[in-house]
Amino acid sequence: MANVVVVGAQWGDEGKGKIVDWLSERADVIARFQGGHNAGHTLVIDGKVYKLSLLPSGIVRGGKLSVIGNGVVLDPWHLREEIAKLQGQGVDITPENLMVAENTPLILPVHGELDRAREGQNTVAKIGTTGRGIGPAYEDKVGRRAIRVADLADRDTLVARVDRLLQHHDTLRRGMGLPEVDRDALIAQLEEIAPSLLQYAAPVWKVLAEKRKSGKRILFEGAQGALLDIDFGTYPFVTSSNVIAGQAATGTGMGPGAIDFVLGIVKAYTTRVGEGPFPAELFDADGQRLGERGHEFGTVTGRQRRCGWFDAVLVRQTCATSGVSGIAFTKLDVLDGFEELKICVGYELDGERLDYLPTAADQQARCTPIYETMPGWSESTEGARSWADLPANAIKYVRRVEELIECPVALLSTSPERDDTILVTDPFAD
Repeated sequence: MANVVVVGAQWGDEGKGKIVDWLSERADVIARFQGGHNAGHTLVIDGKVYKLSLLPSGIVRGGKLSVIGNGVVLDPWHLREEIAKLQGQGVDITPENLMVAENTPLILPVHGELDRAREGQNTVAKIGTTGRGIGPAYEDKVGRRAIRVADLADRDTLVARVDRLLQHHDTLRRGMGLPEVDRDALIAQLEEIAPSLLQYAAPVWKVLAEKRKSGKRILFEGAQGALLDIDFGTYPFVTSSNVIAGQAATGTGMGPGAIDFVLGIVKAYTTRVGEGPFPAELFDADGQRLGERGHEFGTVTGRQRRCGWFDAVLVRQTCATSGVSGIAFTKLDVLDGFEELKICVGYELDGERLDYLPTAADQQARCTPIYETMPGWSESTEGARSWADLPANAIKYVRRVEELIECPVALLSTSPERDDTILVTDPFAD
């Protein structure tokens, strides 16, 4: 049976939550493979709104196994709150339908404190983090001093891990003028949260291998977008993990051979939150209109997103680095009513034309967009469920996007509602 990876192909906020939820009807397992609770997914099901940060989008469906993989950094207190909130909305969450990888690193209060202190003291170039401790938690993971889920099960191990962690953090905090961490209080906090988290702990790599052997369909869910990838994004204005599709393998413990289809989620225009280059950004009435019509505010932070025309250069690039098989094109209805639309088809840098975004940050900042103009449409695309429901110019726009990004449209989303989706190619088809 086919297994599918879903990745954001822009700077995040492309509408992954709805698409993953829509696809989860065809999947048996939904696995989250990177990021933390800095990512937000909003699902609208039968008029009811669910806001998720850590939990895989499939959790709102009955009869599915949701998995948080080792590529995620996990704030256990936030997870407990998120579970309680969804349970209050009538969602059933138990160890039978939610598993957390035993080797998942934890986000601790010290990580959030360090994250916020660094951003507050940074007078050179702010990264624009959410201040939730994601970056410092990944640093501790690669520094081999992280506390992982399995460590909570044994007090001696936990104490040893905390001591190793604080040897590093207290040194940092002294240098930043912060008080040292209260060791005993931190240990007490972790012992208090341990039972809540350990009930979901499992050898996820083993569970997924068994599911695959038995022919179950696995849906791998990413957070953020490929342009925020630590290696291939607009560094240093990126997240602290790999976001591209290859991370689905290492972030869950499955080999790359388990991936059969990569679905890139692509918004019909471009947005980003926080700092960093954005060649196609708009500062005029069109940009404001896109933001207002698209309700462009972060699910987690509430920060207003920067808006611009569709950037085919960036999406072609992310389709290549993630090996995208097909895209899910979202929020087409936001473009309804524009007399004309623009697509960024290249950049000009110091008098030269480029067909990719350069790696060097100073060059990225100097890139200016080269636009192609297309006629818009006055009819509504909202709620369309077949190509026949779309205006002719909307279809031309979609087809031109396919040509420019060198990747076909597999799904077309025309509203936040689950069923307002046009299926072109089923990613789960064998």
